[in-house]
Amino acid sequence: MSRDYQLSGDSGRAAIENGTANPKWFRPDVDPKAIRDLMQKSNTIALRDTVIWLGAMCVSAAVAIALWPSLWSAPFWLIYGVLYGSAGDSRWHECGHRTAFKTAWMNDAVYQIASFMMMRNPVVWRASHVRHHTDTIVVGRDPEIVAMRPPDLARIALMFVGVMDVYTAFKRMFLHASGRLGPDEAMYVAPKDRAKVFRIARIWLAIYACTIVVSIVMASILPLMLIGLPRLYGAWHHVMTGLLQHLGLAENVSDHRLNTRTVLMNPVSRFIYLNMNYHLEHHMFTMVPYYNLPKLHALIKHDVPLPDRSIGAAFKRLAPVLIKQLKYQDAVIVPDLPSGAAPYRPEVEKLRPHAV
Repeated sequence: MSRDYQLSGDSGRAAIENGTANPKWFRPDVDPKAIRDLMQKSNTIALRDTVIWLGAMCVSAAVAIALWPSLWSAPFWLIYGVLYGSAGDSRWHECGHRTAFKTAWMNDAVYQIASFMMMRNPVVWRASHVRHHTDTIVVGRDPEIVAMRPPDLARIALMFVGVMDVYTAFKRMFLHASGRLGPDEAMYVAPKDRAKVFRIARIWLAIYACTIVVSIVMASILPLMLIGLPRLYGAWHHVMTGLLQHLGLAENVSDHRLNTRTVLMNPVSRFIYLNMNYHLEHHMFTMVPYYNLPKLHALIKHDVPLPDRSIGAAFKRLAPVLIKQLKYQDAVIVPDLPSGAAPYRPEVEKLRPHAV
């Protein structure tokens, strides 16, 4: 029997009643001054990375257009697509937290651009992400649980080409443009912000409509290759990395070491992902900017599980758990802690019999 992950369902009400919602999260015992130092933001670093990101998009798009419709354009579309449909995800995330730039309007500007690329209404998703951090992987409370139990492997496979996300995004866009919210969205989007949600959806639909009209007039999909379609053909990297954030780990706990994973990655993936591979560290200290997460990792490594050594190693460990969850939903990974680390809370004992 599938679990009820709807925010408006029985699981959400039960989480509030039994105290699982809004838990007091475990934090490592570290020097507060060291954390404050790591929380310092830099316009210089964020602007450098943003210029490289947008500059690489412009160059790859220009070369792809120049070579179009030859197959020689394909590698450049691949680069453009990943920068649009995957790097856009991490920029949306970091600027949504307002931690990338020191200057607020710079965060907001990049956040709006990245939100459009990822087809995520900036108002709805900012509220959604606040809830995700408050109730991380709490069933019936977290609106951003990627894969429910039992896992739908076909749906996960379709995510790699953006099909599920884009389908859902356009459904929401049309719903918002009509002046309505989904029942779950209505639980975390403030009434004062709803007019903004509806206005943005109408503007975005107008942009997509104009792009389609231009494509029809040109008798070419080239305009759509630049706007819209990269959310499909460039999604694979952000799905690959995003699945590793929480999948296969515990639900309904109050210790991020049990429900969030850090994975060491190559420099290219780390640039695309903006160091969000240090995801455990990010959830423990949300206001530390992405460029300081490696330092945060070094600071708290004595109290957290060893990270997976690579993307491949992480999926190798994750795959057997997903397979087992098809028949046994409670199967879960319980990461080992280093010697001397603060122990897990007693809630871990209910997980150990199901550990894979």
